[in-house]
Amino acid sequence: MAPDRIRQRFGTAPRILVMVLAGGEGRRLAPLTEERAKPAVPFGGRYRIIDIVLSNFVNSGMHRINVITQYKSHSLEVHISRAWRMSSILDHFIETIPAQQRVGKDWFKGSADAVYQCLNVVEDETPDFVCVFGGDHVYQMDVRQMLDFHFDVNAEITISLIPVPLSQASAFGVVEVDEDWKIVGFEEKPKNPKPMPGRPDLALVSMGNYIFNTDCLVQEVTADAAREDSAHDFGKSILPQCVGRRRMFGYDFSTNVVPGSTEHDRGYWRDIGTLDAYWEAHMDLVSAQPLFNFYNPRWPIRTGRRHLPPAKFVHSDEGGERVGTAIDSLVSEGCIVSGGRIFRSVLSPRVRVHSWARVDESILLDGVDVGRGAQLRRVIVDKNVRIPPGLRVGFDLEVDRQRFIVSEGGVVAVPRDAKI
Repeated sequence: MAPDRIRQRFGTAPRILVMVLAGGEGRRLAPLTEERAKPAVPFGGRYRIIDIVLSNFVNSGMHRINVITQYKSHSLEVHISRAWRMSSILDHFIETIPAQQRVGKDWFKGSADAVYQCLNVVEDETPDFVCVFGGDHVYQMDVRQMLDFHFDVNAEITISLIPVPLSQASAFGVVEVDEDWKIVGFEEKPKNPKPMPGRPDLALVSMGNYIFNTDCLVQEVTADAAREDSAHDFGKSILPQCVGRRRMFGYDFSTNVVPGSTEHDRGYWRDIGTLDAYWEAHMDLVSAQPLFNFYNPRWPIRTGRRHLPPAKFVHSDEGGERVGTAIDSLVSEGCIVSGGRIFRSVLSPRVRVHSWARVDESILLDGVDVGRGAQLRRVIVDKNVRIPPGLRVGFDLEVDRQRFIVSEGGVVAVPRDAKI
């Protein structure tokens, strides 16, 4: 897996431990996170958000993975235990680590505290490098290339970076680098983010993915745990204090080339922390040339298999008024489109759309039933909801606000198991 020069240094392939931070509450993604952790939220029809980062590591040949959980973690832990069974014979594993209260009665206080409370795992595995990645972003990355860069520049810490519009940068950790991509400034969620040199419309931000030399990680999270005034968070506490003190470099994510990718889908990354971002990421999936490509056989996004029949489209009246169709859409297994029309939408397994119903630019999660003649436009419907016949959602936002949640961008969200 590792390049020859890294093998030469260690005498064999380096030991790499992955720690995925998956304990986020995801309040801005409510109501989808009312019953599940953010990384467990369904995405792309048949997947969960966590499947993306796990697939990136497995496709990169990294099979020693710990997923640190906390908030409403049951569905996430069940999914990982059933969908991500690895070979113990090859010493491969994906294990969940819930908040253990090893150093007190509190839950994890932040991302750095989560890793600190799991240092026993690091000590047991004795890795050379630790990859600390977020579990709730949408992107494809060959992590080996980031590790190559980390080794080439003799870094102690490497952070993957991506440019975003300056108007959006306040939601992220904003980074300044020199001509060698050594980090010379780090500010978490600044009110007035600094633009990139020569690009006043863009700022360079952290993707929340880090590679640490193991000794550096242990020292930093241990020292941070002793600081009473710390937020115990990588972005807020540790990384800003490492500027000028540690060899900390930025990795240019735009240079990462996933096998089988194209110029069109290369460099795509989305933080889907809000309903609008979640909806927009799904709309990125349904075009003829999607920005995030599930169909790259050389970089598959993996998940568990469910024993469901193929999707079915039935009814085709000669007049065309009652036709089961789906255009520019993703339709999962077990779905039945019975005389309804689907346009630019994503359907999770076991969705049923009845005759004369219309679903436009919407996301329907597991088990949703859309009654005859109902119309949905720019709607996210959580699992096991029955949309009554003739109901129109997404056409009058003032009416929708009285019964559902409406985002800043005008996307309507219907909570799980809602009775309408």
